Amino acid sequence: MGALNVETSFLLSTMLSVLVFCAMQMQRQWFSSSQWHTVFGGYLGSVLFTFLLTAVGNVESILFGPRFHTKLFPEVAACFGLAIIASGMVHRVCTTTCCIFSLTALYYINKTSKQAFPAPAQVVAAPTKKKK
Repeated sequence: MGALNVETSFLLSTMLSVLVFCAMQMQRQWFSSSQWHTVFGGYLGSVLFTFLLTAVGNVESILFGPRFHTKLFPEVAACFGLAIIASGMVHRVCTTTCCIFSLTALYYINKTSKQAFPAPAQVVAAPTKKKK
């Protein structure tokens, strides 16, 4: 099975973002009931970050073309901030664990992206020698 096209990936990641956010908000009492549940809430916050980043990247790809790349500022920072805020609405410890899990996820997303889409080789002009 191949990869999804950009439009389908956008719709799927957006729906999953809303689903994860709603689940976190509806079950906030459960996430606050124990330490492990709180850590799991932070993990779900990082999953929300990943889905938001995927949705934003797909929107940019639709609007600006497939060669457009998602940048650290403002796209990644905005998605990170939204995931942190959503986790903070559940429990303040979820914010900390969401931050740790999201940064780890961002590292692996970047690593995978560099493997899947290598940078084009840059041609460097050889220096010319001038005769005097």
